Amino acid sequence: MASEMLYPIMPIYLKTIGFSIVLIGILEGLAEATAGLSKGYFGKRSDVSGKRAPFIQLGYALSAISKPMMALFVFPVWIFLARTMDRFGKGIRTGARDALLSDEATPATKGKVFGFHRSMDTLGAVIGPLLALLYLYFYPEDYKTLFLLALAPGLLAIASSFLIKDKPTYQPKPSEKIRFFSFLSYWKTSPAAYKQLVVGLLVFTLFNSSDVFLLLKAKEAGLSDTAVIGVYIFYNLIYALFAFPLGILADKIGLKRIFVGGLIMFGVVYVGMAFSQDLIWIAILFFLYGIYAAATEGISKAWISNISEKKDTATAIGTFAGFQSIGTMLASSLTGFVWYQFGATAAFLSSGIVAVLVAGYFILYIPHPKSCNS
Repeated sequence: MASEMLYPIMPIYLKTIGFSIVLIGILEGLAEATAGLSKGYFGKRSDVSGKRAPFIQLGYALSAISKPMMALFVFPVWIFLARTMDRFGKGIRTGARDALLSDEATPATKGKVFGFHRSMDTLGAVIGPLLALLYLYFYPEDYKTLFLLALAPGLLAIASSFLIKDKPTYQPKPSEKIRFFSFLSYWKTSPAAYKQLVVGLLVFTLFNSSDVFLLLKAKEAGLSDTAVIGVYIFYNLIYALFAFPLGILADKIGLKRIFVGGLIMFGVVYVGMAFSQDLIWIAILFFLYGIYAAATEGISKAWISNISEKKDTATAIGTFAGFQSIGTMLASSLTGFVWYQFGATAAFLSSGIVAVLVAGYFILYIPHPKSCNS
């Protein structure tokens, strides 16, 4: 709720304080890079220490504090600092949280568990923007106060995180020395199936820019601020409704089938967004985009956790996130540049075409996952 109260109005707010499309792309790319690289480091630390809860608690705390910071000053350096702190908090908690989820599941229920997590997480992404929409209805364009109000659910997240208790499932190695990029050594020792999967995911990442660009395209098509937030809420509602049942279905028919279907859906959405100027078509595409997210985000983590050892779960997810962060930084920056130089149509078409090609790679070269995490 705290993060998603702000996400749909973030690009609008940044443009009102003077950020260009290119600068927004760079900001989002650097913020995601910070989150991704820190996921690898703190995922490794969580695995080595055998603890999950402290990382989750600290991560939520930093993200909560960053929210009001963006309303205090509008200097670009300060905005970069606040946005980066928010993503850094996400980086600290993500690996430990996903490992905790994995520990609570069996290989046969990973899709269900991670799908349920995505449904609940995204339910917050429905409630948050609804609150933002309600506030902006009564106080149009009062973005700064909204950033201050987002602190409240952030504090509730911190408080609830202290209900989490660690349940060690393996013998930790607290004496192991950890450097910031030491998680990269996992790549050398990781299973072949992990490497094949991550390569495909990373190619897709290079053309999967921030959702901010979808919202900007909707705004460019003539939608009001309220309508932009509305389609974003709609997308998250679809995501929340479908993530859990698609996770259950993935456990039955295979994680790969659901994931590939999601990639194809992404391609359809981005090619469609390249040419859409009508509210109804944009709404339909955001519906399909919700299906794509439900079929890929939780499923990819379930897949990674199933092909990695229990003692390496946070490291495996964090290592992928570290590589992914570099791809995300390049993707958002590249999309901002292509949009600026050649227009939105070229930016969306290139992403859609690559997604379909990556789906072909998964179909032809990636075997169905076999668990080594019992």
